[in-house]
Amino acid sequence: MANKLKAVLIGGTGYGGAELLRRLLFHPHVEVARVTAVDNIGKKVGQVHMNLTGLADHLTFQQMAPAEAVQGMDVAFLAMPHKTTAKVVLEILSSGVRIVDLSGDFRLRDPEKYAKFYGVEHPAPAMLTEGRFTYGMPELNREAIRKAKYIASPGCFATTIALGLMPLAKAKMLEGPIHTVAATGSSGSGANPQLTTHHPLRASNLRTYKPLEHQHVPEIVQTLKAAGAGDIDLEFVPVSAPLPRGIFASSFVDVPASTTREQLDAIWRECWKDEPFVRYVTDRQPEVVSVAHSNYVESGFALGPVTGDTRRVVCFSTADNLVKGGAGQAIQAFNVMMGFEESLTLKEPGLWP
Repeated sequence: MANKLKAVLIGGTGYGGAELLRRLLFHPHVEVARVTAVDNIGKKVGQVHMNLTGLADHLTFQQMAPAEAVQGMDVAFLAMPHKTTAKVVLEILSSGVRIVDLSGDFRLRDPEKYAKFYGVEHPAPAMLTEGRFTYGMPELNREAIRKAKYIASPGCFATTIALGLMPLAKAKMLEGPIHTVAATGSSGSGANPQLTTHHPLRASNLRTYKPLEHQHVPEIVQTLKAAGAGDIDLEFVPVSAPLPRGIFASSFVDVPASTTREQLDAIWRECWKDEPFVRYVTDRQPEVVSVAHSNYVESGFALGPVTGDTRRVVCFSTADNLVKGGAGQAIQAFNVMMGFEESLTLKEPGLWP
């Protein structure tokens, strides 16, 4: 234990916290030394996250001020709601601890967009414009992450949709309007029950929410432009799906009429040839069941007929919202930041079926 990094998890009772613990407890270079929360105080980790029963009996959920929670720690993983997290970060920055933040509070670079899509002014707008936090998507930002001290881990929809479109962005072929519909599992709504996640209503239902106004819209646009996209505009309709985990995204874009399937195949292969967690599938289209419970993403496309000067491409992508869309990607970026093997605790495939 003496040579391991001491980690604190601040906000450990949610589904994201559970997934972080499930993997960090077996990380060869990490000791989870402390877990804090605002509920279930005094309970053992396994009493709240039943899959961890007997694996972390030395840890109980503690209620501590953030500055106290990070004392003696090397890294802090923050698994708290948006708006709350930014205030916690301001309390712990002076401690010198490394930070991996799973909220949306430091992903954007434009404070005005943050205020518009999150509904509140950011408490430290200069930290956004100065880029104090590095966007933790290794497929886009690996070299910057290696030099980072503070990581803003991407959102679940943002990860799935952006990675689905990234081959076109990197090939400088992503221009104009993008229309995306993406369905997500109920765990994306958090551990506390709500009317929209109540099983009798969710299990046999499809419904949209925040159409064209979801907070991941500016994050997706920012990410794709950083990858090489031109002048783009995203219209995004999220859908609540009757499944616990997973995201399925379909993004519709237009490319020049001369574009061939062979050209797109080469672009997809080139984009993902060296990436350990993105699979370009060609014998079928991406499916949620192939990636659920894992850190893997599936990417694919369908090419439509010529209409005038363009033809339509539909980019399909799937991911687990709690793993690659949450805790898994956070650990992946942490591994890169610390110089560890990138796939530590993340290699295993999903469950089948």
